[in-house]
Amino acid sequence: MNPKSYITLGRSGLRVSPLCLGTMTFGTQWGWGNEESAAHAIFNRYLEAGGNFLDTADGYTVGASEEMLGKFIQEGGLRDQLVLATKFTFNAVQGNPNTGGNGRKNIYRAIEASLRRLKTDYIDLYWLHAWDMVTPVEEVVSTLTALVRNGKIRYYGFSDTPAWYLAKAQTLAQKEGKEPLIALQLEYSLIERSIEREHIPAAQELGMAICPWSPIAGGFLSGKYRREGDSGTGEGRLETVKANPFFNRFTERNWRVLDALLPVAKELGRKPAQVALNWVATQPGITSTIIGATKIEQLDDNLAALEFTIPSELRKRLDEASALEPAHPYNFFVPSMQAMISGGATVEPWAPARITAPPQAASAGK
Repeated sequence: MNPKSYITLGRSGLRVSPLCLGTMTFGTQWGWGNEESAAHAIFNRYLEAGGNFLDTADGYTVGASEEMLGKFIQEGGLRDQLVLATKFTFNAVQGNPNTGGNGRKNIYRAIEASLRRLKTDYIDLYWLHAWDMVTPVEEVVSTLTALVRNGKIRYYGFSDTPAWYLAKAQTLAQKEGKEPLIALQLEYSLIERSIEREHIPAAQELGMAICPWSPIAGGFLSGKYRREGDSGTGEGRLETVKANPFFNRFTERNWRVLDALLPVAKELGRKPAQVALNWVATQPGITSTIIGATKIEQLDDNLAALEFTIPSELRKRLDEASALEPAHPYNFFVPSMQAMISGGATVEPWAPARITAPPQAASAGK
């Protein structure tokens, strides 16, 4: 990762690193992860590499992730240097419906609790963690707008929500003069490309960045797991959670994708995880990709994943092996069907030219 390379997050002025450090592994309360000293070493190594974007959530390791981050940042006097992101949605008290979800009551409870744990008076980027299927989008947008305007947060984004919901939120914000979403956090990898159908086009149209999570599929694309009958085996988190269908990566399709990735990585002289991460980070619409690590060596490998380019012929092999299955109505948007609409003529959509500098600055050699 280039220590001097930053990119604005969506249609905003917030500048972030192309790789964001995810801190779900800060804490051992879930039965895996890092004690404080190991987490602090990973935190420091990321900053040494030029990273400035940190991602956590109020529920990660039962709040320990936020507490550790808050301590590290405060002790280092780093608050103004870093872009700090956290999330709300998941329930903090079993049996109480109002200590979870995306309603105004819980958002205000959650922000105050996160601010205490993080030892700060504001959050740079506040994520809605997941759609709760209940709260009207109008309530979410108005509540988060209020938090921006009273200084509790600087920006907000949505994670793990339907494309129609985030599109409605952005449209309401634009129409009613409220604060807009600047980013989406969504799962994206060679084995999970569903967001290409709706979310990436919506983000590009509506001015939102995309920050992928799980770019190496929880470690599956590292190549450290091996087929075993209808499942898989290997040392790592996936081994402990494979009984849960939500986390099961050991499917026939995924093994086929891995079978394509391994020889590509070998030809490039790179580790499979680095190639998988590079593929995600350089896809259209992607801004800052979330990485995680439990060891310094893993972090160093991730940070080096942007130091090479995947040649077009090798990228094509990965694209084809991981391609989405045809589905309605997306099969109407392929070239053969569109030719029936345009009468065979070539029709290019309008797109504004990207202005990189004011004309007078360019002419003056500035």
